Amino acid sequence: MFQNLSDRLGDVLHKVRGQGRITEANVKETLREVRMALLEADVALPVVKTFVDQVREKALGEAVMKSLTPGQALVKIVHDELVAVMGEANEGLDLAAQPPAVVMVAGLQGSGKTTSVAKLARLLKERDRKKVMVVSCDVYRPAAIDQLKTLAAGVGVDFHPSNAMQRPVAIAQGALEAARKGFYDVLLVDTAGRLHVDEQMMDEIRELHAAVRPVETLFVVDAMTGQDAANTARAFDQALPLTGVILTKTDGDARGGAALSIRQITGKPIKFLGVGEKTDALEPFHPDRVASRILGMGDVLSLVEEVTQKVDRKKAERLAKKLQKGQGFTLEDFKEQMEQMQRMGGMASLMDKLPGMNKVPDAVKAQMGDRETRRLIAIINSMTPKEREFPGIIKGSRKKRIAAGSGTQVQDVNKLLKQFMQMQKMMKKMKGGGLEKMMRGMKGRFPGMPGGGLPF
Repeated sequence: MFQNLSDRLGDVLHKVRGQGRITEANVKETLREVRMALLEADVALPVVKTFVDQVREKALGEAVMKSLTPGQALVKIVHDELVAVMGEANEGLDLAAQPPAVVMVAGLQGSGKTTSVAKLARLLKERDRKKVMVVSCDVYRPAAIDQLKTLAAGVGVDFHPSNAMQRPVAIAQGALEAARKGFYDVLLVDTAGRLHVDEQMMDEIRELHAAVRPVETLFVVDAMTGQDAANTARAFDQALPLTGVILTKTDGDARGGAALSIRQITGKPIKFLGVGEKTDALEPFHPDRVASRILGMGDVLSLVEEVTQKVDRKKAERLAKKLQKGQGFTLEDFKEQMEQMQRMGGMASLMDKLPGMNKVPDAVKAQMGDRETRRLIAIINSMTPKEREFPGIIKGSRKKRIAAGSGTQVQDVNKLLKQFMQMQKMMKKMKGGGLEKMMRGMKGRFPGMPGGGLPF
């Protein structure tokens, strides 16, 4: 997400970052470029106008003009204004109500509501330790109820049964009663997708809202619809008292206009970002972290949180002890490291959060991409346990068998083995406290790629 905007703003601000003096002329030129970048990212025009006016006013202020690093000061102003546009700070769910706290999820057809309900249920269960029940009031879309039932089983939360012959209000009331009796903390109510111009459907959701009186009413909207997402959210808010927005499919949206427009146009905060199809691909929305990501400063805080939550600590500790004892780093260990990375959203997700990665050439990113990681795992999966433990025995006929089994070429197997050997040498240097010396020798680079880089 924000790839196009990040590239454009990064280039514009790079020009002014090192300048010793800021003048009205170069502020004007910079802001013209910023304006174009925002419009190309499909940010709503009123939002762009307000943003540029605010930056101009602050950039021409005395504090910037007299600053020892005026270029850096201008970059900070742009960062702070991005944060202000998107909502200052993360606004989580307000579940401070007598249990069960009801959260209703609404949105257009095809926006990803049902999947978002499952993702949210998993987040509340795993991060907040809540006892969660989900229910589907979508009696119109074929298999909608079955879809939520399957997703609920997958994330390990309870599903309240319903069927297409029931009235949505009766379903919701029955679920609320069951949640009370079962001492659930949260009840997530999935509603039917609707068009904001369909008055009959809007009447139904208003009736549903009145029946269960949710503490949170979340609007799910597809990021790829751009600034129209903000307009749709505003139309829904006029019919329903929304408390926040879940922005879905952000992993497929390179522009980011919706994220920058929604708060300003609707007055409602973005509470979560859907960043992939898997049920763990839901992130709390932190405006300050997103602004840093847009400007190529990375998002280390989110990266640390992700590592803490998703890395298997027992496996990591076992590998660390193994290396400290001088035991060999095997292909099985190598595969395990790649699988851990995939659990954190893959290489693309990690790169998105690392400072300066927006300047890495696309050709290098392709070598470090998730497709390449999956291919390497497939090659290792085609090996026998003995081959993974002793890769030295992998010669001609074995290489052909492994390549055939993984759907790759012999040269791909050779490339993996070469990368692994470099990684193995690096790991050997960790024995006996040699890590610090190794890092000095590497000068911040990793083996396995031309000019340094990650090992896969």
